[in-house]
Amino acid sequence: MVKSMTAYGRSTGLADGKKITVEVKSVNSKFFDPSIKISRNYSYLEEKAKAILQKYISRGKIDLYIGIEAVENQSCDICADLAYAGSYITALKKLRDEFSLVDDITVMKVASNRDIFVVTRSEEDSEKVFESVLPFLTEALESFSAMRISEGENLCRDITEKRRNIEKITSMISSQSERMVEEYSEKLRARIKKLLDSFNVEIDEQRILTESAIFADRVAVDEELVRLSSHFSAFDEIILSDGPVGRKLDFLIQEMNREANTIGSKCSDSDIAHMVVDIKCELEKIREQVQNIE
Repeated sequence: MVKSMTAYGRSTGLADGKKITVEVKSVNSKFFDPSIKISRNYSYLEEKAKAILQKYISRGKIDLYIGIEAVENQSCDICADLAYAGSYITALKKLRDEFSLVDDITVMKVASNRDIFVVTRSEEDSEKVFESVLPFLTEALESFSAMRISEGENLCRDITEKRRNIEKITSMISSQSERMVEEYSEKLRARIKKLLDSFNVEIDEQRILTESAIFADRVAVDEELVRLSSHFSAFDEIILSDGPVGRKLDFLIQEMNREANTIGSKCSDSDIAHMVVDIKCELEKIREQVQNIE
């Protein structure tokens, strides 16, 4: 199945006294490249979140954010670091005396320095916290996946249409290639006849056939056209297969481009040369789109 590597998903809600927000977005990348940001004190969830990500995504640059915010009072102890507070107040008094400042040292002024307080929270059950997060992570990833599939369908239609255009052009090249040999034989016959008429010498048909055969062999593109036809079939099989298809398509497009180059180098016919350019243009458009496919 064709899936886009560019998508976005989000989920938010309340669970176990916490507001949980999950956002996931991705862009193109050759590899699985996750970046996970989680609220402070919950970094232990990172590996579990990464394992869930890998069930949905095989490659792409993924940004995952998991926000966890307490909305209900949770048991915790707040203690003052009296030694630190004493040193802090002493420093403030020294500053006051040294510069003759107004003495406004109050409890609230001192309390504005958060480093004075030590907050000790009751230890949370990591499994329970992850169970709270999991439904939101799953919902965000499901929404994310739905977007990837939808975008993938659009990409699939586009590259399939371009593939069909290439197939039509190769059919035209096949017909033109046959005509090119026939035209060469006729031109060769006409030139020889013109040269020999003045000497009353008959044309050696066998020689003309031999020269035509040599020319036909030199410009023959049958093998390249057959391989392109095989690549078309492989293309259709890949986009209908399960799992990631982007890398396979990228490799296949490279092979198709090599065949087009070979056809262009063999044929001196201007019409075929133009058709080869059209094929390469379509292949380049497909290649650009394939960079967006997982």
